[in-house]
Amino acid sequence: MSHSIQTLISGFGAKMTVYELDQLSNGQEMEKALKQMGCNPSVPAVFIGEQLIGGANQVMTLQVKNQLTALLKRAGAIWV
Repeated sequence: MSHSIQTLISGFGAKMTVYELDQLSNGQEMEKALKQMGCNPSVPAVFIGEQLIGGANQVMTLQVKNQLTALLKRAGAIWV
């Protein structure tokens, strides 16, 4: 599902930073922190700007409701 979310967001031309927790030395600590923030499952955890959006279901819901573009614009991630 992470790949699908990356494809969706990059399709808007948004600049993304992706952290692969399984490839980071502190990945387990980051995953634990995400769970404490309410991400369950913890990945993918999507932040737009500094706002935690949630996981894949939340991102897809925003897309279906036509709200994802507005969030990306407000965060300065896209210019359209």
